[in-house]
This record gives sequence, C-alpha cells and structure tokens, in this order.
Amino acid sequence: MIRLALSLAVLLSASLPARAAVDIVEVTSPGGLTAWLVEEHSIPFTALEIRFRGGASLEADGKRGAINLMTGLLEEGAADMDAQAFAKARESLAASFSFSVYDDALSISARFLSENRDAAIALLRAALVEPRFDDDAIERVRAQVLSGIASDSTDPGHIAASTFDAMAFGDHPYGADRSGTAETVAALTRADLIDARARVLTRDRLVIGAVGDITPEALGLLLDDLLADLPATSAATVSDVTFDLSDGITIVDFDTPQATAYFGHSGIRNDDPDFFAAFVANEIFGGSGFDSRLTQEVRVKRGLTYGIGSYLVGLDRSEIILGQAATGNARMSETIEVVRDEWWRMSDAGVTQDELDTAITYLTGAYPLRFDGNAPIARILAGMQLDDLGIDYINSRNDRIRAVTLDDIDRVVKRIYRPDDLHFVVVGKPVGLEGLN
Repeated sequence: MIRLALSLAVLLSASLPARAAVDIVEVTSPGGLTAWLVEEHSIPFTALEIRFRGGASLEADGKRGAINLMTGLLEEGAADMDAQAFAKARESLAASFSFSVYDDALSISARFLSENRDAAIALLRAALVEPRFDDDAIERVRAQVLSGIASDSTDPGHIAASTFDAMAFGDHPYGADRSGTAETVAALTRADLIDARARVLTRDRLVIGAVGDITPEALGLLLDDLLADLPATSAATVSDVTFDLSDGITIVDFDTPQATAYFGHSGIRNDDPDFFAAFVANEIFGGSGFDSRLTQEVRVKRGLTYGIGSYLVGLDRSEIILGQAATGNARMSETIEVVRDEWWRMSDAGVTQDELDTAITYLTGAYPLRFDGNAPIARILAGMQLDDLGIDYINSRNDRIRAVTLDDIDRVVKRIYRPDDLHFVVVGKPVGLEGLN
C-alpha cells in the first residue's frame, strides 16, 4: 500500500466541494493523446487517473497472474532507482502513486503538488517506461501475491465468487482469478513480466482523467512527457464470452458456521437503451438502500442475514445480474427460497409508483455526494470514458434517471429478471438444499 504524505492528505480532504455540475474540457496533447480535465485552481494540487483498457484479460495463455504481478512491481524500482530509492524519491515529493489491475483495466492513480509537478511526473514516467523488475523485487512481490492467494483460499466469499466465475465463463480470462493460482504465479519469469507490460501498457488503450491546478495546455505537455514513450499498440486481444451457467444450485463443501451464496444470471449491457430502467429497477430490487426488496424480505422481515444485495455487473465482454448473501447453514435454504420468490415477483409484477419515486429520489440525491474531491472526480472521469458514457454524462445522468417510467420498468424487468435462469453457488455446510435444485 502507498502511504499518503500528510500534506497531500490534507489537500485531498479540502478539494472540490460536493456538486454534480462539473465543467469538463477534452484536452488533446501535441502528441495526440486525449484526456478529460476539470480545472480547479483553488489549491495547488492535481489528481491524475490513467486507465489502460484490457487489464488482466490481456494475459498470455498459461500466464494467469502475470499482469497482476507486473502491476505490483511498477513502484518497486525504475531507471537507476531500486525500490527503496524510488520510494524515497516519491515521499520527498509528497506525491502518491497507486497501481491496480482489474479484469478490464489497469489503473494508475497519481496525486501531486503543483510545485512538484514536473519531478513527480518524471518519477511516474520512469515507473511506466523504465521499470526494473529486479530479481529481489520480483520475489518479494511474488511472495505477497502468493500469501494473498493462500488467504483467499480460506475465504468463503472469495471461494463462492471464484466458483461462480469459473462456472459462468470457463476458460475465458473472466473465469479465473486475476491474481492467478499458486502454480501459475510461482512459474512466472522476468520475461513473462516484460511481456505482460508490453501487452497492456500501450497508448492505444489509454483513458485519462485529470482534476486540479493545471491548465489544458499544461496537461497536454504533461501527458506527452509522461506517456509518449510507451509503445503505440500491442497485438494482445480478448474475445467476447457468453455467460454459460444455467439454473440450479452448486454447493461447495466448506467447514464454516455461516454459508455464503453468490447468485445470478446474464444481465444487460451499459449501452443498452433500457440500461437506466434496469439500473433503477435493481436499486428497488436489491440496491444499496435499506428499503430494497431483498433487504426488506430477507433481513428485516425474516432476520435471515445482516446483508444482501444485487448488482448490475457490466464487463467489457459480458454482463451479469449478480447477488450475494451470507447466513447460517441452517437458514440458507430459506434464504434461497425467498430470493427466488422475489425474483419471480419482480419479473411478473414489476414495481409500484411509490417504489419508483423513492428510488429516483435516492439515486438523484445521492449522486452529487460522489463529487467530494479532486481524486474522486478524476476517477469518475476515467470511468466515464471506459464505459463510453459521453462527456455530458455527469450533467445529464440525473435527468436520465428521472425520465424512467413504470412502463420502462415493466418492459425491462421481463427481459432481465429471469428466475428460470437463476443459479446459486453456496459455500459452507448448508442444510436442506437438496430439494431446491
């Protein structure tokens, strides 16, 4: 974990006020790189979010975990600096860099003071363009990854999620944990890491969001300094995949007093004309509010669990409606029965006007609270571009939520809530599930 310097932490907490009207400018660098920028000159600080499309899905066959391990090594020495020298240089600048990888994107977050901008960008450039991949650093980070894999193997939630993914996506990268397995990670070589970097860190995959004390002209020059020396393209590709899991219950025997379930079926794409109606419907059904149907029926009325929810998961190459819950082994069968009943009720009867009005009020009222600093807004800008939402999305999103009608909900729930396709993966020692399959 990157520790944030105290001076920078103070600036993060004192950034942009919470608001949903955000003025975004599209910037094109002299070298042709594009980014979205929100200027905010009230404090001498900038947040930069960089994404490379493709992420861990771009790995070579048989090298699962290579891009994850490579990502963990980007801050472990670069150019003429070993890991300790790199960390010391970063801390001296009161800068923060973090590197993460997901199924569909590799993420880089940078925070720096205006007075140290050039030096911070030069340091980050070294990490991206001249990573060292020293043997001692590789073994140190490999050990950390292997420790995480071992820990995940005893976590019922992780076991449920990974089993669900493997059954739904098979040999596709979505079907395997991006950390890899103990066997694949142990076998990775330095050459594999160099290849992994070449697969994902290319300019054609770039998405960039910036917020803070920087002008469009300065940002354009910064981007060329930082990124122009990366390769233009790579030949790595990832294919579409069909969600391939039919209805039923899969039990993974695991010695734990509380069973964990993941459940769902194929979902809806973010660019589907009915997506906003589906988004509002899911908020009513199993979203974050305490009034969601799943929370009311499973937790409040029956006391079966402390937490249950459902989500629309939009992957680049597939889509899922996914839910999860945990409860005592003796109560999992009742929990599944209630979830199934609610899935049927949603599909057959839709929602009420009161439920729709409440969801719209919550979703539109909560949205401005996300814009509580330079860094969160920069993340949102990058995410908007990854999802191809358009530069006007922030300012139009709530209007699109308010435009959802009961007719829209009725139409979409019949498409996307399909109880006959619902599959549950249960990890634990649940009682009484045999008769539910």
